[in-house]
Order: sequence, then C-alpha cells, then structure tokens
Amino acid sequence: MIKRNISEKILKASEKLPVLTVTGPRQSGKTTLVKYLFKDYKYLNFENITTRDFAKQDIIGFFEKYNNKIIIDEAQNVPEIFSQIQFIVDNSGIKGQFILTGSQNFLLSEKISQSLAGRTAIFNLLPFSLNELKNTEYYHKKYETYITKGLYPRIYDQNIQPDEWLPDYINTYVERDVRKLLNISDLNRFTAFLKICAGHTGQIVNLSEIGSQIGISYKTTQKWISILEASFIIFLLPPYYRNFNKRISKSPKLYFYDTGLACSLMNIKNEEQLDYHFAKGSLFETLIISELMKQKQNGLLSGDIYYWRESNKTEINCLIDTGEKLKAIEIKSAKTIKNDMFRNLNIFKKLKKDSETFLVYGGNDIQKRTEHTIINWQNLDLL
Repeated sequence: MIKRNISEKILKASEKLPVLTVTGPRQSGKTTLVKYLFKDYKYLNFENITTRDFAKQDIIGFFEKYNNKIIIDEAQNVPEIFSQIQFIVDNSGIKGQFILTGSQNFLLSEKISQSLAGRTAIFNLLPFSLNELKNTEYYHKKYETYITKGLYPRIYDQNIQPDEWLPDYINTYVERDVRKLLNISDLNRFTAFLKICAGHTGQIVNLSEIGSQIGISYKTTQKWISILEASFIIFLLPPYYRNFNKRISKSPKLYFYDTGLACSLMNIKNEEQLDYHFAKGSLFETLIISELMKQKQNGLLSGDIYYWRESNKTEINCLIDTGEKLKAIEIKSAKTIKNDMFRNLNIFKKLKKDSETFLVYGGNDIQKRTEHTIINWQNLDLL
C-alpha cells in the first residue's frame, strides 16, 4: 500500500463530521484507500446489483441493517440514500458514520448539495502524484517515463503495460460514464472529441476551434468540456488578471489530470515517440501543473493556482497566489539550462518586483540565483 498524501486530511475530517465523501476518476484508488483507512467499516458497493436493489427497494430496511461505520462505493448509483443519510446523521450525532465514494463528480456533488451540505467533507483523490512515488520501488529517474506511463495506480501495482490498459480505460469511461451523463447516439464522436482535447493539453481553450474540428456546436462543446471536468479527465486552469494594467488573456488553459491518458489518446506509446512529438513540451507542462494540482488537493500546497499571459504572448506557465505573495513559475522540458529560459520571468519580475520566480525544468540541478530559483521536476515541494 503506497501512502496517499491525502490520508491525514481524511482521517482528521472523520473525527469532526458524520459523513466523508471521496470522489475522483475511476481507478484512482478510492476504494483501496478508504478500505485501508477504515479497516473496521463494512464495505458495500452499489455497482453490485443485489446491494443496489436492496437499497432502492427497501431503503428503511437497508439502513436498519447498515447504519454505522459503513463505506458505500459508487454512492451516486442510488440517489435515494442521500436524504435518508441526512435523516440518520442528524439524529445520531456520530462522527465518521458513513464513508461515501463515487467516480462521477457531477452526479455525486449534485446529490450532496441537495441533502448533505454542511454534513460531509469532500475529498478528490486523483491518480498517484510524483511525490507519492518518490521513495517507492516505482520511482523513475526520467520524467518521460511518467509522461507516457501515466500515474494511475493499477498500472503500477499490477505491472500492466500502459499501452494495453489506457485504451481499455478510455473505452470503459466512454461506454459507462459518458452514456450515463450524456444522451449521445454517436459515442465515436465523443471519443474523437477526447482525442482533440488531448492535443490541446497545455493550451488556452478555444471552444469554437475544438468544436469545429468534429462538427459540434459551441454549446455542445461547452457541455462536453464540463463532462470531462466532472469526470476528472481534464481541468481548466484560470488566468490571473488582478493588479495588472496591461491587457491579458482571460480564457482558461486546458490540462489533463493524467499525461498517460493524454499520450494514449494522441497515440504516443513510448518514450522514443515522445522525444520527437510536437506535444512533448506541452505534456511536460501538463505533468508539472497536474502535480501542483494534486499537491493542492492533498493539502501539501497552499494558495490558488493560475497562469498569466499578456496580449503580446508573454506567458508565465503557473502563478501561485498564497495571499501574501505571488510565485511565478516557468516550465521547460529541456534538460540543459539556457539564458533564454528566463525571458518571461525577467519580464514578470519587472512588473511584480516582490514576486518569487522559479524555473522548473527537465534536468537534475537545483540552483539559487540572484533573481530566480531553479528547481528540477523531481523536487516541486521546494516551490
């Protein structure tokens, strides 16, 4: 069992609230984690037809049998339970009474907001972070390995080849989750949409451009992007535009949570193909930004994460606003440090003199220079 960084936050919350909700993409390790953290709890899975039908057909009887120290997996499959759980916990006063998990954030959060607001803490468990693998047998010295392999736990703990597992994951996601969330007659078109989004990872979102490539409307593109967000396939990084006089971009950037998934959709099967692919720099940026998002979710990074881009195309890949100061981060996949890597950081430093500036790159050195700090991709905890 690889220790998940979010574990401490979950355990602390179980001492304060009656319900805990752990959501995230399929196969991110939710079930493994909650079973490990709450070993004495009864585990129920609403993917099991018998268990699901029992809860649907006799909800009173179900909760008379299962009313304390219960883990309910894929809880969104029986929406009737949420109001009943509200009734139970409001009358019991027991902390950590129910643990709910689910892989469809949209459906799960909708039910929670209706019935369990103020009664549950919500945690997003994403695939492994680089930090979590750092001192394990699964650690790799080359970032290219992580980019092509991805960070889904099943690939590591069962030693599965990513070029075999990831396409199956994509097919299962489209066939199961997308069918539930969208009334799409042509799922092949949605798969094509997924592939186009993968090609746009690390880029500013242009919904009209993305939609036009497969012939869907702007409104449909918006809806499909929202589904990918709700399923923890992608996230949108907002621009930072406060306290600056110059005209800057106000559109978000699109990133995949898992670079292996993006590589599979772009038909990048190994590190050699990655080395010569046009998207290598964008995929490295995606790896770093997604790692920072995981650190934030896991409670290891404080502050909000943005990017910054001027109308003249000067861009800072990542800004972390801690409330007290700004941390500007430039991300480069190259393994050799060159002076032109600092160009955008120098421009930003002139605009925001009290900011801290960092270069995260694909090499191995860590350096503290007069103006900037250089950090390798393996030590993002130094930011």
